[in-house]
Amino acid sequence: MVSDSAGSPGESSPDAGRLAHLDEGWDRGLAVVAHPDDVEYGAASAVARWTAQGKWIGYVLASRGEAGIDGMDPADAGPLREAEQRTAAASVGVHDVEFLDHPDGHIVYGLDLRRDIAAAIRRWRPEVVFSLNYRLTFGGGGVNMADHRAVGLAVLDAARDAGNRWVFTELLDAGLEPWAGTRRACFAASPHPTHAVDVSQYVEAGIGSLACHRTYLAGLHSDVDPEAFLRENLAAAGEQAGVAAAVTFEVFDL
Repeated sequence: MVSDSAGSPGESSPDAGRLAHLDEGWDRGLAVVAHPDDVEYGAASAVARWTAQGKWIGYVLASRGEAGIDGMDPADAGPLREAEQRTAAASVGVHDVEFLDHPDGHIVYGLDLRRDIAAAIRRWRPEVVFSLNYRLTFGGGGVNMADHRAVGLAVLDAARDAGNRWVFTELLDAGLEPWAGTRRACFAASPHPTHAVDVSQYVEAGIGSLACHRTYLAGLHSDVDPEAFLRENLAAAGEQAGVAAAVTFEVFDL
């Protein structure tokens, strides 16, 4: 179900019309996204807040983003984008980064993807998982890309698969015991946010993390300045939460 509270289910937000603040009473979180840079377009500021609190955060990426740089052969782009992602992660205190090697641009929702994500959840044993919007559109109405939708939905399902020993029994053969300790799934950039994280003190950290994707950003054919885009989005989300800057999430209790 969707949680409607800042803490325990059933507890209302203190300010009517404002998003509830995400409960931070947990120690281990895992972000699972489709590509390098997906976390950095907003959620990295929340990651910086959490690692500063002493929480462990890990990243799992379904692909290496090898199809993301126009004019660069995927065989060259993949290793480069992996290196940029590791640097971006380290800049906000994340040192465990895993790549699942699904093909960029061809990620398909299905049993293979669910199995690989469930395996990662069993390996890292998070209390909370994070991903990117899995819905058809973003809040502004722009159409979401297929890889994001496939991975986000698979994260929601795999969080439960990870705790069921009779789903993907081959994971048991690989020594991955069930993990039913993931109690919440959170999706950034959803058009239907339910919660927010105050990142007023971590805007610069998030911008710095995005800036680590230098080659990727340089290859974008866009008139949009990534830093300005990020600042504007974080400020707009902050208005929904009653703070200077925020990251919003659509949150499901599992």
